[in-house]
This record gives sequence, C-alpha cells and structure tokens, in this order.
Amino acid sequence: MTQTGTKKNLWLIILVASLGYFVDIYDLVIFSIVRVPSFKDIGIQEAAMRTDGEYVINMQMAGLLIGGFIWGIIGDKYGRLKVLFGSILLYSLGNIANGFVHDIHAYAIIRFIAGIGLAGELGAGITLVSESMSKEKRGYGTMIVAGIGVLGAAAAFFVSKHFDWRNAYFVGGGMGLLLLLMRVGIFESGMFTTASSTDVVRGKFSMIFATRERFLRYIYCLCIGLPLWFVVGILITQAPEFGKALGATEPLSAGKGIMLAYIGLSIGEVIAGFIAQMTKSRRLAILVFHILSVIVVFVYLNSKGITPERFSYMAFFLGLSVGYWASFVTVASEQFGTNLRATVTTTAPNFVRGALIPTTLLFEFFVHRFDIITAAYVMMAILTVIAIFSISQLKESFNKDLNYVEE
Repeated sequence: MTQTGTKKNLWLIILVASLGYFVDIYDLVIFSIVRVPSFKDIGIQEAAMRTDGEYVINMQMAGLLIGGFIWGIIGDKYGRLKVLFGSILLYSLGNIANGFVHDIHAYAIIRFIAGIGLAGELGAGITLVSESMSKEKRGYGTMIVAGIGVLGAAAAFFVSKHFDWRNAYFVGGGMGLLLLLMRVGIFESGMFTTASSTDVVRGKFSMIFATRERFLRYIYCLCIGLPLWFVVGILITQAPEFGKALGATEPLSAGKGIMLAYIGLSIGEVIAGFIAQMTKSRRLAILVFHILSVIVVFVYLNSKGITPERFSYMAFFLGLSVGYWASFVTVASEQFGTNLRATVTTTAPNFVRGALIPTTLLFEFFVHRFDIITAAYVMMAILTVIAIFSISQLKESFNKDLNYVEE
C-alpha cells in the first residue's frame, strides 16, 4: 500500500508531476531557444547578443534562486500541493507576460518573475512522488518524472519553429494554465500529513545550519549538480559563439542544440535510473555520468571545423552525459527528514540553476584572460572536481526510509 492509499492515485501523482516538469522545462529553456529572434525583434544589436543574453538568463536564474527558498518553505510548512498550484500559476502568467515585452529590461524582469514560479515545480513534484512510493521503487517514479519532463525542451524547439517567439511564450503559459486544472483532486503526501499533526518544526531553513554535519550534507547535495547547468546553460546555449571559435562550417543553432540535448538528457535520465536500480546506488550512477560528461565535453571542445550535423550529434551526447538530474534531486530529497525535505529538494536544484550566475561570471573572467575554448575547459574541470568530491561525501540513500524528521 502506498502512502496515498491506491495505485490509481499514485499514478495520477506521477502523471501530474511529469507533465508539470514538462511544462517547467519548456518554460525554462524557451528563452535560450528564442533568444536571437526575440532580441532582433526588440532591437538588440548583434554585438550585444551574448552579453544581453547572459543578463536575461541570469535574471531568470536569480528568480529560480529566490523562488527555491519561497516554495521550499511553503512546501514544508503548508504542504507539497500548495507549491504545485502556486508555482505553476505564477510561471504561466509570467510566460504569457513575456510575449508582450518590447525592451531588454522588461524582458529580464519578467523572466525573473517567471523564474520564481519555475523554482517550485520540480522540487515539490519529486518530494511528493518520493514520499508516495516504496523506498525500493521510488527511483522509478522520479525517473519517469524526469524522463517525460525534459522532453519539454523538444516541445519548445518545435513550437518555436512553427510560431513566432511571442506566441511560443503564449503556448508555454497556456499549457501551464491547462495543467493547473488537472491538479485538482490529487492527494497530499501522507508523510507530510503525519508530520504536520505533530509539534515538530517544519520548513525552517535555519535548521540546515544547526549542525556542521547537516550544513555540509546540504552543501554536498548542491554541488553534485553543478556541471549540468554549465553544459546546458553555456556550452549549448552559446553554441553560435563556440561554433565561431571552433571554425564551424555554418552557424550553429542553439535552439536545435537545446532540443537534442534535452532528448539526450531524457534518455540519460532513464539510463541513470536503471543503473541506480540495478546497482542499488544513486551515488555510483551519478559518478558514472560525471566521468562521461567530461569525456563528451572534451570531444566537443576539440571539434575543429565542426559542422551543424556533427554539432547535432554532440548536443545529443552532451545532454545524455548529464542525464543525472533526477538522480541528483532524488539524492537531495533522500538526505533529509520530512520536515525539511521540500525545502532541500526545492532549493537544491534551484541553487544549482542559480549557480549559473557565478559560473557565468567566472567563465567570462577566463574568457577575457584566455579564450572561450580554454575557459570552457577550465570551468568544466573545476565544476567536475567539486561535484565528484561532493558525491563521495554523501551516504548512499537508495533504500533509506524517508518517514522521519530532522530534530
């Protein structure tokens, strides 16, 4: 018997979480896909495309960072469902508003607001699924959520090909509002309901700092996902710029690269999930993918004279090599008790996304002192070393009973 009581309710939770993450990813990457045409339309000069793009994406990531705090605390204090309803409403309205912008600052501010909304979706969904399934099978649930969800990037690419950039934002917002209606009738986590009936402190972020061990556990959870957003947010999003540095035969399409990367990431999520289930070790699965990502990035950065066709293959394998996102979020979820679980599971992925801001700044520092290719090598090396060290410091949580609280 699951925490929700019936298998039907469990599958509804998995479906709603999967489709929610699908829309979340669509809205998360749509800017990267329509960056160039939207900037041209609002009058951004060619020379400012890359730096203004970093400005807007960093505003979105700042929203994700702040939203992680807001939704995480709400999730532990008032319930996982409150987050699933509130977050999707905010980012759906934000994306609709993005379709009406006419200058770079309005664009950035609305992406910031949408980012706050986007911050709640994955953490709340993974927490609800993890707490609703048995400890032996919850990895399959989170694998399904991620495997379906990341295909939202492919949907964003195809929509951008058939609609102009403003309508692409409208489509994302519309899908979110439709999904909001589907969420009526799903059940709250039984573990949260049990914990909320006691006097235990819930959703108090400062508890993370109460002990050195708990604080380090949290930091290690954050750090294991750092390379992923560097690969997606810089190596693929800035594909036109990397293409120029590599002497590409034709301009490389960031939009197509993101689509193929997320298809690869979706397949990688499934492979990582099965590796974890077969070996009963999420740590091992994540380690394997960290090593794979270093190899693929090395090949990409050595692709002199790269063609659009070869870039398509590289984008797919770059995505595949970082297909440990669900495993990373599940590990974070499993490391903490019910009264802090939503806070951690929501802030962890958003801190990693938000870490793209300092990552971008450090990357630019190296670009100005070396070149864009050397800077990418240095950043990937730094982030991977930090990530591998962090996963080595966490305890295996594959079969861990999640029905407990942090004192």
